[in-house]
Amino acid sequence: MYNKGGLKIKTQYYTATSLDGYLATEDDSLDWLFPLGDLENSSYPEFYSHVGALAMGSSTYAWIVHHEARVRSETGSAWPYSLPTWVFSTRKLPLIEGADITFVQGEVKPIHAAMRLTAGEKNIWIVGGGDLAGQFYDAGLLDELIIQVGSTTLGTGKPLFPRKVLSPNLQLTSVHRMGKEMVELRYDVNKF
Repeated sequence: MYNKGGLKIKTQYYTATSLDGYLATEDDSLDWLFPLGDLENSSYPEFYSHVGALAMGSSTYAWIVHHEARVRSETGSAWPYSLPTWVFSTRKLPLIEGADITFVQGEVKPIHAAMRLTAGEKNIWIVGGGDLAGQFYDAGLLDELIIQVGSTTLGTGKPLFPRKVLSPNLQLTSVHRMGKEMVELRYDVNKF
């Protein structure tokens, strides 16, 4: 599917990971990430301008809720996104006031169809976590991985992408250095 400008409309997993492949520590801390980069000097602003809907796992959402003060101080709001968001969760989570959030559970395919309608000619962003991105991959719905790798190792934690994906399923399309502490890797997902 392509938009009116001729660009492919994608479902993208855009995230940051430690050098040893973890999104967060075992207790969901992202403190390792914040000293490494600046969102405004990354691909994030351009990336986000092409997004029409978000998919998020319950741990990512719970982190935002739990760190409301930090999120508010950095973004000016308790909810850092202006787009409709589907939060995949089997547990009861509080709703952030003013946020366009739909709580869902179950298979990703029918929910992706609803997200696609809402996103229109824009992309869908899988914010996190790794298992949710893996579910979209398993369903044949994931088109691209955009991974910012930080110069930190965690030893253990929440894995980037807890799936076995063997070559040639992922094709490296670009490498971009982001200062002295991060690099961004982009991969297309080959669909056979």
